[in-house]
Amino acid sequence: MDSLKLLALDTEDLSVVSAHLQDAVFKTDGLSYDARHHVFSVVVNRFVWETATGRGKVFERRRAVVAFKRVNAVRSLGIDRKDKDSVFSLLAVNFTPQGEGPDGTLELVLSGNASVALDVECVEVQLADTGGAWETSLKPRHPAV
Repeated sequence: MDSLKLLALDTEDLSVVSAHLQDAVFKTDGLSYDARHHVFSVVVNRFVWETATGRGKVFERRRAVVAFKRVNAVRSLGIDRKDKDSVFSLLAVNFTPQGEGPDGTLELVLSGNASVALDVECVEVQLADTGGAWETSLKPRHPAV
């Protein structure tokens, strides 16, 4: 499979990026904020949902980087930055606009009731596979709601 490269510039694009990131896992030390350049990034091992069809199959995870641009502030809940080995699962990425402008808050919804909130000027998110693919027999499952 070819490497995935996506760019989100609005909420519709963001829903596509969020779907590809569902069940991506990362350690606390995979989080990084470059305040000078207003970029927040996460290095993840994403589950390759686009090829996960059928049962009894071998599935795949890929190493990827997600860059959130035009970030003015970062807040987190339920994340101990000193515990570099904590593992989180990314469940969704949501955007809440502030007023009628393009600015607002991007929220990374994580497992364990944790989250990261990014105050942004607008939606600008890049997702890129960086190589490093491997097989897994485990497919993430979610309880029916």
